[in-house]
Order: sequence, then structure tokens, then C-alpha cells
Amino acid sequence: MYIITNRSKTLYIGVTNDLERRMYEHREKIIPGFTSRYNIDRLVYYETCSDPLDAIRREKQLKSWSRSKKIELIEKDNPAWHNFAVEWME
Repeated sequence: MYIITNRSKTLYIGVTNDLERRMYEHREKIIPGFTSRYNIDRLVYYETCSDPLDAIRREKQLKSWSRSKKIELIEKDNPAWHNFAVEWME
């Protein structure tokens, strides 16, 4: 489960079984949709789950949260909104 953003801090929450690949797809705008339209490609938060169903449940839980609660979660571990995927881009 992951949260990505753009320069305007628009949030997107998703699930994947390969975070590095999925971030490449977001960055290169391979899949048309919300993230490519709004240039959302900065990984600011992620969690790993051993069971895909747990990841989906967590994604749905976070999607139901208020924006302020999502920001609080991000800033708890990443106050500077560092892009964790930057190392994969090199």
C-alpha cells in the first residue's frame, strides 16, 4: 500500500505487488488516469503487507480517512515529504 503525491500535494493511495515497477509506471505516465493527469509521481509513504487482502483493506481504510488524517500519517514518518522512490530513478 502506498501514497504518492505531486508538487501541489494532491494525494493518491494505491496497492501494488511491485512498488518499484509501479512507481516507474506513475513517473513515466504509462497508465492513463488520475495520476498521469495530475503528475502524481512522488512516493511519500508506503507500508508492506504479507497478505494482498490486508493491503487492500488498508488501502480502503486510508481512502476513507480525511485529508488531514492522511497528511498526519505521512508527516509522522516523513515530515519533509521526501520522495522515497528517487533512488530508483537513477
